[in-house]
Amino acid sequence: MSENPAPAPAAMPAISGDAELRETVRFRYAAAAVQVAEGGSACCGPSAIEIDASFGAGLYADADRGELPAEAVAASLGCGNPTAVADLNEGDRVLDLGSGGGIDVLLSARRVGPAGKAYGLDMTEEMLALALANAAKAGAGNVEFLKGAIEAIPLPAGTIDVVISNCVINLSTDKPAVFAETFRVLVPGGRIGVLDVVADDALTPAQRAERGDYVGCIAGALSFTEYRQGLAAAGFTDITITATHQVADGMHSAIIKAVKPTDAHSMPPLMQAETGCCGATAADKASGCC
Repeated sequence: MSENPAPAPAAMPAISGDAELRETVRFRYAAAAVQVAEGGSACCGPSAIEIDASFGAGLYADADRGELPAEAVAASLGCGNPTAVADLNEGDRVLDLGSGGGIDVLLSARRVGPAGKAYGLDMTEEMLALALANAAKAGAGNVEFLKGAIEAIPLPAGTIDVVISNCVINLSTDKPAVFAETFRVLVPGGRIGVLDVVADDALTPAQRAERGDYVGCIAGALSFTEYRQGLAAAGFTDITITATHQVADGMHSAIIKAVKPTDAHSMPPLMQAETGCCGATAADKASGCC
Protein backbone atom coordinates (compact mmCIF):
# COMPACT_ATOMS: atom_id res chain seq x y z
CA MET A 1 0.00 0.00 0.00
CA SER A 2 1.29 3.44 -0.90
CA GLU A 3 1.25 6.48 1.37
CA ASN A 4 1.80 8.87 -1.50
CA PRO A 5 -0.42 11.95 -1.32
CA ALA A 6 -3.34 12.21 -3.70
CA PRO A 7 -2.36 13.77 -7.03
CA ALA A 8 -3.89 17.02 -8.15
CA PRO A 9 -7.08 16.43 -10.16
CA ALA A 10 -6.86 16.86 -13.91
CA ALA A 11 -8.80 19.74 -15.43
CA MET A 12 -12.40 18.90 -16.24
CA PRO A 13 -12.94 18.57 -20.02
CA ALA A 14 -15.82 20.13 -21.90
CA ILE A 15 -18.42 17.36 -22.39
CA SER A 16 -22.18 17.09 -22.26
CA GLY A 17 -25.12 15.11 -20.92
CA ASP A 18 -24.67 12.19 -18.52
CA ALA A 19 -20.95 12.15 -19.26
CA GLU A 20 -20.72 15.75 -18.12
CA LEU A 21 -22.52 14.97 -14.86
CA ARG A 22 -20.25 12.01 -14.27
CA GLU A 23 -17.13 14.07 -14.89
CA THR A 24 -18.44 16.87 -12.66
CA VAL A 25 -18.84 14.34 -9.84
CA ARG A 26 -15.37 12.90 -10.47
CA PHE A 27 -13.74 16.32 -10.55
CA ARG A 28 -15.46 17.51 -7.38
CA TYR A 29 -14.46 14.43 -5.37
CA ALA A 30 -10.95 14.41 -6.79
CA ALA A 31 -10.56 17.98 -5.56
CA ALA A 32 -11.95 16.97 -2.16
CA ALA A 33 -9.39 14.16 -1.89
CA VAL A 34 -6.55 16.53 -2.69
CA GLN A 35 -7.83 19.00 -0.12
CA VAL A 36 -7.94 16.34 2.58
CA ALA A 37 -4.46 15.08 1.65
CA GLU A 38 -3.24 18.65 2.12
CA GLY A 39 -4.78 18.89 5.58
CA GLY A 40 -8.33 20.11 4.92
CA SER A 41 -11.72 18.39 5.06
CA ALA A 42 -14.44 17.61 2.57
CA CYS A 43 -18.19 17.10 2.63
CA CYS A 44 -21.12 16.25 0.38
CA GLY A 45 -23.05 19.22 1.76
CA PRO A 46 -23.47 22.72 0.38
CA SER A 47 -19.84 23.72 0.90
CA ALA A 48 -16.81 21.68 -0.17
CA ILE A 49 -15.13 22.11 3.20
CA GLU A 50 -17.97 22.34 5.71
CA ILE A 51 -19.28 19.39 7.74
CA ASP A 52 -22.81 19.97 9.01
CA ALA A 53 -25.52 17.95 10.73
CA SER A 54 -26.71 16.36 7.47
CA PHE A 55 -23.47 15.12 5.91
CA GLY A 56 -19.98 14.11 6.92
CA ALA A 57 -17.97 12.65 9.77
CA GLY A 58 -20.28 14.02 12.46
CA LEU A 59 -22.73 11.20 11.66
CA TYR A 60 -20.26 8.60 12.95
CA ALA A 61 -19.94 7.68 16.61
CA ASP A 62 -16.90 9.07 18.42
CA ALA A 63 -15.65 5.51 18.98
CA ASP A 64 -15.72 4.79 15.24
CA ARG A 65 -13.94 8.01 14.37
CA GLY A 66 -11.33 7.36 17.03
CA GLU A 67 -10.36 4.04 15.42
CA LEU A 68 -9.26 5.56 12.12
CA PRO A 69 -6.63 7.87 10.62
CA ALA A 70 -7.67 11.52 10.73
CA GLU A 71 -7.56 11.72 6.93
CA ALA A 72 -10.13 8.94 6.58
CA VAL A 73 -12.48 10.79 8.91
CA ALA A 74 -11.88 14.15 7.23
CA ALA A 75 -12.73 12.63 3.83
CA SER A 76 -16.13 11.38 4.97
CA LEU A 77 -18.67 12.58 2.41
CA GLY A 78 -21.75 10.55 3.28
CA CYS A 79 -25.12 10.96 4.94
CA GLY A 80 -24.73 8.35 7.67
CA ASN A 81 -22.73 5.31 8.80
CA PRO A 82 -23.57 2.24 6.68
CA THR A 83 -21.44 -0.07 8.80
CA ALA A 84 -23.82 0.61 11.68
CA VAL A 85 -26.85 -0.62 9.72
CA ALA A 86 -25.46 -3.36 7.46
CA ASP A 87 -25.39 -6.20 10.05
CA LEU A 88 -21.82 -7.22 9.28
CA ASN A 89 -20.63 -10.57 10.60
CA GLU A 90 -17.23 -12.15 11.19
CA GLY A 91 -15.95 -13.54 7.90
CA ASP A 92 -18.22 -11.49 5.61
CA ARG A 93 -16.95 -10.22 2.28
CA VAL A 94 -18.07 -6.59 2.03
CA LEU A 95 -18.09 -4.22 -0.93
CA ASP A 96 -18.39 -0.44 -0.48
CA LEU A 97 -19.70 1.34 -3.59
CA GLY A 98 -18.01 4.73 -3.92
CA SER A 99 -15.54 4.16 -1.10
CA GLY A 100 -13.92 7.60 -1.17
CA GLY A 101 -11.22 8.02 1.48
CA GLY A 102 -11.93 4.57 2.86
CA ILE A 103 -13.70 5.28 6.16
CA ASP A 104 -16.45 2.67 5.66
CA VAL A 105 -14.06 0.08 4.20
CA LEU A 106 -11.76 0.39 7.22
CA LEU A 107 -14.64 0.18 9.69
CA SER A 108 -16.02 -2.84 7.81
CA ALA A 109 -12.63 -4.54 7.84
CA ARG A 110 -12.55 -4.33 11.62
CA ARG A 111 -16.05 -5.78 11.92
CA VAL A 112 -15.55 -8.74 9.56
CA GLY A 113 -12.18 -9.63 11.08
CA PRO A 114 -9.19 -11.42 9.55
CA ALA A 115 -11.42 -14.14 8.08
CA GLY A 116 -13.40 -11.55 6.12
CA LYS A 117 -12.48 -8.95 3.55
CA ALA A 118 -13.58 -5.41 2.72
CA TYR A 119 -13.42 -4.07 -0.83
CA GLY A 120 -13.70 -0.42 -1.78
CA LEU A 121 -14.70 0.66 -5.28
CA ASP A 122 -14.15 4.19 -6.52
CA MET A 123 -13.73 5.83 -9.93
CA THR A 124 -11.52 8.64 -8.64
CA GLU A 125 -7.77 8.06 -8.62
CA GLU A 126 -7.23 10.81 -6.07
CA MET A 127 -9.67 9.19 -3.63
CA LEU A 128 -8.12 5.76 -4.20
CA ALA A 129 -4.66 7.17 -3.42
CA LEU A 130 -6.01 8.70 -0.21
CA ALA A 131 -7.78 5.44 0.73
CA LEU A 132 -4.62 3.38 0.20
CA ALA A 133 -2.65 5.78 2.40
CA ASN A 134 -5.34 5.58 5.09
CA ALA A 135 -5.38 1.76 4.96
CA ALA A 136 -1.60 1.71 5.38
CA LYS A 137 -1.81 4.04 8.39
CA ALA A 138 -4.55 1.86 9.91
CA GLY A 139 -2.54 -1.33 9.34
CA ALA A 140 -5.53 -2.94 7.62
CA GLY A 141 -4.50 -6.16 5.90
CA ASN A 142 -7.94 -7.42 4.85
CA VAL A 143 -8.87 -4.56 2.52
CA GLU A 144 -8.58 -4.03 -1.22
CA PHE A 145 -9.40 -0.91 -3.21
CA LEU A 146 -10.53 -1.21 -6.82
CA LYS A 147 -10.77 1.44 -9.52
CA GLY A 148 -13.99 1.33 -11.47
CA ALA A 149 -17.57 2.49 -11.87
CA ILE A 150 -20.40 1.33 -9.66
CA GLU A 151 -22.38 0.71 -12.87
CA ALA A 152 -19.83 -1.96 -13.92
CA ILE A 153 -18.35 -3.54 -10.79
CA PRO A 154 -14.98 -5.21 -11.53
CA LEU A 155 -15.69 -8.35 -9.47
CA PRO A 156 -16.99 -11.80 -10.48
CA ALA A 157 -20.62 -12.75 -9.88
CA GLY A 158 -21.60 -14.23 -6.54
CA THR A 159 -18.49 -13.20 -4.59
CA ILE A 160 -19.81 -10.63 -2.07
CA ASP A 161 -21.91 -11.17 1.07
CA VAL A 162 -22.82 -7.56 1.83
CA VAL A 163 -22.85 -4.40 -0.29
CA ILE A 164 -22.73 -1.06 1.49
CA SER A 165 -22.68 2.50 0.17
CA ASN A 166 -22.83 5.94 1.71
CA CYS A 167 -24.65 8.64 -0.23
CA VAL A 168 -23.20 7.59 -3.59
CA ILE A 169 -25.90 5.80 -5.59
CA ASN A 170 -27.80 9.10 -5.96
CA LEU A 171 -24.78 10.40 -7.90
CA SER A 172 -25.03 7.71 -10.60
CA THR A 173 -26.59 8.61 -13.92
CA ASP A 174 -27.56 4.94 -14.50
CA LYS A 175 -29.10 3.67 -11.30
CA PRO A 176 -30.71 0.55 -12.87
CA ALA A 177 -27.20 -0.58 -13.83
CA VAL A 178 -26.00 -0.01 -10.26
CA PHE A 179 -28.84 -2.12 -8.87
CA ALA A 180 -28.29 -4.88 -11.44
CA GLU A 181 -24.54 -4.99 -10.83
CA THR A 182 -25.04 -5.05 -7.07
CA PHE A 183 -27.42 -7.98 -7.47
CA ARG A 184 -24.92 -9.78 -9.73
CA VAL A 185 -21.93 -9.65 -7.38
CA LEU A 186 -23.90 -10.74 -4.31
CA VAL A 187 -24.09 -14.39 -3.30
CA PRO A 188 -27.60 -15.88 -3.06
CA GLY A 189 -28.88 -14.71 0.30
CA GLY A 190 -26.52 -11.73 0.18
CA ARG A 191 -27.79 -8.34 1.27
CA ILE A 192 -27.38 -4.62 0.91
CA GLY A 193 -27.27 -2.04 3.68
CA VAL A 194 -26.79 1.40 2.19
CA LEU A 195 -27.47 5.00 3.05
CA ASP A 196 -28.61 7.37 0.37
CA VAL A 197 -30.59 10.54 -0.18
CA VAL A 198 -34.22 9.78 -1.10
CA ALA A 199 -36.97 12.21 -2.14
CA ASP A 200 -40.60 12.34 -1.13
CA ASP A 201 -42.77 10.75 -3.80
CA ALA A 202 -44.57 14.05 -4.35
CA LEU A 203 -41.40 15.82 -5.55
CA THR A 204 -40.77 15.89 -9.30
CA PRO A 205 -37.18 15.69 -10.62
CA ALA A 206 -37.33 19.43 -11.30
CA GLN A 207 -38.40 20.14 -7.72
CA ARG A 208 -35.56 17.97 -6.40
CA ALA A 209 -33.11 19.97 -8.51
CA GLU A 210 -34.47 23.19 -6.98
CA ARG A 211 -33.39 21.92 -3.55
CA GLY A 212 -29.76 21.21 -4.43
CA ASP A 213 -27.43 20.35 -7.27
CA TYR A 214 -26.45 16.92 -8.59
CA VAL A 215 -22.96 16.80 -7.15
CA GLY A 216 -24.41 17.94 -3.81
CA CYS A 217 -26.31 14.63 -3.55
CA ILE A 218 -29.77 16.17 -4.04
CA ALA A 219 -30.82 16.59 -7.69
CA GLY A 220 -30.03 12.99 -8.65
CA ALA A 221 -31.92 11.37 -5.78
CA LEU A 222 -34.67 8.84 -6.47
CA SER A 223 -38.02 9.00 -4.74
CA PHE A 224 -38.99 6.35 -2.17
CA THR A 225 -41.18 4.58 -4.75
CA GLU A 226 -38.57 4.83 -7.52
CA TYR A 227 -35.90 3.37 -5.26
CA ARG A 228 -38.10 0.46 -4.21
CA GLN A 229 -39.14 -0.25 -7.81
CA GLY A 230 -35.55 -0.10 -9.03
CA LEU A 231 -34.35 -2.64 -6.48
CA ALA A 232 -37.32 -4.93 -7.16
CA ALA A 233 -36.69 -4.80 -10.91
CA ALA A 234 -33.11 -5.92 -10.29
CA GLY A 235 -34.40 -8.95 -8.38
CA PHE A 236 -34.14 -7.86 -4.74
CA THR A 237 -36.70 -8.80 -2.08
CA ASP A 238 -37.34 -7.80 1.55
CA ILE A 239 -36.81 -4.15 0.60
CA THR A 240 -37.08 -1.57 3.37
CA ILE A 241 -36.42 2.18 3.09
CA THR A 242 -36.33 4.08 6.36
CA ALA A 243 -35.79 7.84 6.52
CA THR A 244 -33.35 8.96 9.22
CA HIS A 245 -33.11 12.75 8.93
CA GLN A 246 -34.04 15.51 6.52
CA VAL A 247 -31.26 16.97 4.37
CA ALA A 248 -33.45 19.43 2.43
CA ASP A 249 -37.17 20.15 2.15
CA GLY A 250 -38.75 16.81 1.22
CA MET A 251 -35.33 15.14 0.87
CA HIS A 252 -34.10 12.60 3.40
CA SER A 253 -31.13 10.53 4.32
CA ALA A 254 -32.46 6.98 4.38
CA ILE A 255 -31.35 3.47 5.29
CA ILE A 256 -32.03 1.07 2.42
CA LYS A 257 -31.92 -2.68 2.98
CA ALA A 258 -32.70 -5.54 0.61
CA VAL A 259 -31.85 -9.20 0.07
CA LYS A 260 -30.88 -11.30 -2.94
CA PRO A 261 -33.12 -14.41 -2.73
CA THR A 262 -31.35 -17.62 -1.78
CA ASP A 263 -32.64 -19.32 -4.94
CA ALA A 264 -31.62 -16.45 -7.23
CA HIS A 265 -29.23 -16.74 -10.14
CA SER A 266 -26.34 -14.28 -10.44
CA MET A 267 -28.47 -11.93 -12.54
CA PRO A 268 -32.13 -10.92 -12.52
CA PRO A 269 -34.22 -12.53 -15.30
CA LEU A 270 -34.30 -9.41 -17.48
CA MET A 271 -30.50 -9.38 -17.69
CA GLN A 272 -29.90 -13.09 -18.26
CA ALA A 273 -31.21 -12.99 -21.83
CA GLU A 274 -28.81 -10.16 -22.69
CA THR A 275 -25.59 -11.93 -21.68
CA GLY A 276 -23.51 -14.74 -23.06
CA CYS A 277 -20.31 -16.57 -22.17
CA CYS A 278 -21.87 -19.03 -19.71
CA GLY A 279 -24.18 -16.35 -18.35
CA ALA A 280 -21.50 -13.82 -17.48
CA THR A 281 -21.80 -10.07 -17.80
CA ALA A 282 -19.20 -7.80 -19.35
CA ALA A 283 -17.67 -7.26 -15.91
CA ASP A 284 -17.32 -11.03 -15.47
CA LYS A 285 -15.61 -11.37 -18.84
CA ALA A 286 -13.21 -8.54 -18.04
CA SER A 287 -12.28 -10.24 -14.77
CA GLY A 288 -11.49 -13.50 -16.58
CA CYS A 289 -14.00 -15.59 -14.62
CA CYS A 290 -15.61 -17.06 -17.76
